[in-house]
Amino acid sequence: MSVRDLADYPWDAVVPYRERAALHPGGIVDLSIGSPVDPTPEVVRRALAEATDAHAYPQTVGTPALREAIADWYARRRGVPDLTVDNVLPTIGSKEFVALLPTLLGLGAGDIVVHPRVAYPTYEVGARVAGATPLPSDDPAEWPEGTRLIWINTPGNPDGRTWTTGELAAAVARARELGAILASDECYAELGWDGPWASEPVPSVLDPRVTGGNRSGLLSVYSLSKQSNLAGYRAAFVAGCRTVIADLLTARKHLGLMPPQPVQHAMAVALGDDEHVAAQKRLYRARRDALLPALQQAGFRIDGSEAGLYLWATEGRDAWESMGRLADLGILAGPGPFYGGFSGEHVRLSLTASLERIEAGAARLRATAL
Repeated sequence: MSVRDLADYPWDAVVPYRERAALHPGGIVDLSIGSPVDPTPEVVRRALAEATDAHAYPQTVGTPALREAIADWYARRRGVPDLTVDNVLPTIGSKEFVALLPTLLGLGAGDIVVHPRVAYPTYEVGARVAGATPLPSDDPAEWPEGTRLIWINTPGNPDGRTWTTGELAAAVARARELGAILASDECYAELGWDGPWASEPVPSVLDPRVTGGNRSGLLSVYSLSKQSNLAGYRAAFVAGCRTVIADLLTARKHLGLMPPQPVQHAMAVALGDDEHVAAQKRLYRARRDALLPALQQAGFRIDGSEAGLYLWATEGRDAWESMGRLADLGILAGPGPFYGGFSGEHVRLSLTASLERIEAGAARLRATAL
């Protein structure tokens, strides 16, 4: 398809609700976009400044220090102990990679790209740009012949759904029956809240309990945007099957897809520092603890949301009606229909606002429950 065939960017439809929320005398509480508001950690900013003498072209494959840092991070934080530098590749943010993966894999007409039923739209857009057919499905039993790429998202955006090791293993088994590549978007894995994820990492598709020691055809995608407040750096990476990684590297070299050298240095430093990640998680937990019960008191049900950066909420009515109710309270949310045709009664509320603003929104919600 041509880029001219793409739909208008959906967030334009939210503008009237933003204007409505801004009229509240206490000011707007903007919980619509998952863009970090907290400072980039000083240790990372200092690393970026140290690397500003970047007169030569950067390496598409990534510096040895960055690749080693990625492999070490998977071993330390994700329970994936045996990656080498040949199993990893930096990317210019994760959205770029999600959008381009079908094209980089050479998919086209007649190829099926499976993606989550409730999902941010880039999975579908990437399939359509390549000329492939997107198919929303979370059930491996539904994945048909002709499937060449399967996207899963754990923890999910917007719904916070997580996949257990058993569910991941079943997905891997079906992908291999189909001869498809399975790519797991795991960008919120450090932000677990409920159940087992309160005390242990959300499992990766590369976890040995999932792979049985065989990473063939498997990719794990990760971003530092949320855990380290590096959204403006465009700092992400992919890890997994060394054969697929090598093919992607060749294509990316030809296309000039290379993270800037200072960003690569900053990424390596960020990946080696767990303290700032723990501190950021504490900030998000405080915001979540303030917002979630207030939403429930105001009549919303929270679905999923056991991990990730969002609360996936419903009143059991049309999402746009809920958007209007929240806007009248000065609260701007993200409408569920932006995330596929299966979420017409949900809204997404991001934890990327200051605690002061979230507490202001929570107070307004509680007042409506009196």
